[in-house]
Amino acid sequence: MVSEKALISKITWRLMPFLGLLYLIAYIDRQNVSFAKLQMVGDLGLSEYAYGLGASLFFIGYFIFEVPSNLLLNRFGARLWFARIIISWGLVTIALAYTSSPTMFYILRFLLGVCEAGFFPGVLYLLTLWFPRDYRGRMVGLFMIFSALANAVGAPLGGMLLDLDGLWGYAGWEWVFLATGIPAVIAGIVTIFYLDDKPETAAFLSQDEKDWLNKRIASENSGMDEHAEDGFRALINPRVLFMSLCYVGFPLAAYGLSYWLPTIVKSFGVSNTANGFINIIPWLIVAVALYLVPSAADRSEKKITYIVVPAFVGAFCLLMSALMTSPVAQFAFLCIAAAGIFAGQPVFWSLPGRFLKGAGAAAGLAAINSVGNLGGFVAQNVVPWIRDETGSTIAPMFFLSACLAIAGVLVIVAGRMIAKQISSQPNLKA
Repeated sequence: MVSEKALISKITWRLMPFLGLLYLIAYIDRQNVSFAKLQMVGDLGLSEYAYGLGASLFFIGYFIFEVPSNLLLNRFGARLWFARIIISWGLVTIALAYTSSPTMFYILRFLLGVCEAGFFPGVLYLLTLWFPRDYRGRMVGLFMIFSALANAVGAPLGGMLLDLDGLWGYAGWEWVFLATGIPAVIAGIVTIFYLDDKPETAAFLSQDEKDWLNKRIASENSGMDEHAEDGFRALINPRVLFMSLCYVGFPLAAYGLSYWLPTIVKSFGVSNTANGFINIIPWLIVAVALYLVPSAADRSEKKITYIVVPAFVGAFCLLMSALMTSPVAQFAFLCIAAAGIFAGQPVFWSLPGRFLKGAGAAAGLAAINSVGNLGGFVAQNVVPWIRDETGSTIAPMFFLSACLAIAGVLVIVAGRMIAKQISSQPNLKA
């Protein structure tokens, strides 16, 4: 007799810490430009806007190669494909330490997006193979906690690495890229030997456990229409297209805030190292929210509420941060805003798995994530542009607030659309 609780616990402890560690490394490698910027802009002779453009090219490469990467993952398996992704993005990050011109910076940031494309939606797809539907929201939440920890770890790390300026002939910003790229290459090699592609090939599961899990997931997928696992049809599925639009506001606000927060804190007049440690605070709050909100959502039938309410709270706090004149009040509202931006996203990602499976899930999740992450491209161009135009480091929060509020409204519409289209299939209820 298979114990569901014991089996889920076994899979969770086997997969989630390792996947989370990979995401922590990925997120640090993606966001290290926010600290490198504090020195790199001057060394390369770039304006804030020009640097933001270069940093944002990551999202163009990411957008172009996201869906193909996830379909290749479905074909070759998570173990080898994740290893390829991780090793390649580590090598590009190391190469960024040797950037000698704006053009080289632009090319390497684009290549970083190409290399990393498929990792996040690949993990989301992997979770649909390993976990029954009722557990996926909290598993995505556990996974995304590592993005908050990445910001918490990356912030003081970035500040301290900048203060190594001149050590062994390397500038501080060069140390930022070297020290964050090397761990990715090592982690990619470990992935080849540690990760299992799917439950059927997992040596740590008994045959009874494999049979129970496959039967449970197959039963949940049985109510989906015949095109739910068609990768190409998923790309033109109206629900996938609309959810892609809904998602744009979340990474836009997330990257806009995380990219710009070190600059806001530096405007308070603190040192690089102090800036890094101060930036730990919002991400610890985000980590708590990423545990509490998805866990509550998994116990509720009203999933949309747990996406929309945090989004509106985040939008309100971003607005208030821009209206406050006290640095302490500004920072306090930004901490709560960060929690609101991130807390509902794991619940959002539990929705596509209710109408997509197999290659359809791989393609659909990648499509939503790739289109949504164009918000990161927008944020890293518009935020510094607003700063250059207004002369204010806090003014961009008005823009982020509006985008997040619109995303919340669109999610309400998406929830009603999904519920209406699958109302005849009770086991797919959103």
